[in-house]
Amino acid sequence: MAKKSKKPPKSEFNRKSTAEEVTDGISLRGKTALVTGCNSGLGFETMRVLTMRGAHVIGAARDEKKAKDACEMMAGETTPVACELSDFDSVVACAEQVNSLGTPIDMLICNAGIMALPDLEQKYGLELQFVTNHLGHFILVNRLLDQVKQAGAGRVVMLSSAAHQQAPKGGIEFDNLSGEEGYTPFTAYGQSKLANVLFANQLAKRLEKTKVTANSLHPGVIATNLGRNMKGPMMAVMGLMFLPFMRNIPQGAATQCYVATHPSLEGVSGYYFSDCQAKKTSRYGRDAKLAERLWNVSEDLTAQYLG
Repeated sequence: MAKKSKKPPKSEFNRKSTAEEVTDGISLRGKTALVTGCNSGLGFETMRVLTMRGAHVIGAARDEKKAKDACEMMAGETTPVACELSDFDSVVACAEQVNSLGTPIDMLICNAGIMALPDLEQKYGLELQFVTNHLGHFILVNRLLDQVKQAGAGRVVMLSSAAHQQAPKGGIEFDNLSGEEGYTPFTAYGQSKLANVLFANQLAKRLEKTKVTANSLHPGVIATNLGRNMKGPMMAVMGLMFLPFMRNIPQGAATQCYVATHPSLEGVSGYYFSDCQAKKTSRYGRDAKLAERLWNVSEDLTAQYLG
């Protein structure tokens, strides 16, 4: 895997810590964050807490109304932007709007996603979870990277999941990115979440000579509208399986707020976090050659949108 930065310290926080608790005493005045999926769940709580700590938050949602409605509920400074991650033209327009603000981005938090679509859906001839969860964010981060670098010690935070361990054999099915050679909802979701880990690792490697960091994380099992696409029996089974491990939204947003803001993680890059602690990924998540191949394939698939 990518050469790692300094080792992150053991955190005082755990799975029960909340986003407010992990940011307690941290002033974010003068800093700017961008959060995708700001209109609900973990994204909304992350934006709320970051603005509470003084940050200007650029709140990105699937359409302008959702973004504006969410931003209007914040007490601090916000800027709403539309960003439909499955529509690459929308992602480009979002990045251009953010670039036009001329504001360095201290925290780029890639939070939005979709999960376990019951039937195969495609965009650009590719399976939709891979498009939305990985490629949309791949374009957004690459187009905003100069602004993150301008922040000095900017941080890119990729929301992955423990579900990355459910990726198919080989990690990424490069010969079946369309899903047409076989589709299973949670395997495809796991592949997209593994892509988030690999993207963060490869980005960290490419940023080694800068002060910008890139990390990925598992937020925990939380009841949010991420599961909105799961239907009756699937939802019931998932509920029974994960009920003992469930945590609330303030707890679920803790790890991403910790990774995005905590002073102890300055210069820490190329790690995967869970429960506010550095954790080990699956073996595919530690595969540097797989990460490099995914980057190259992602560049090829999105070349006309990277600018």
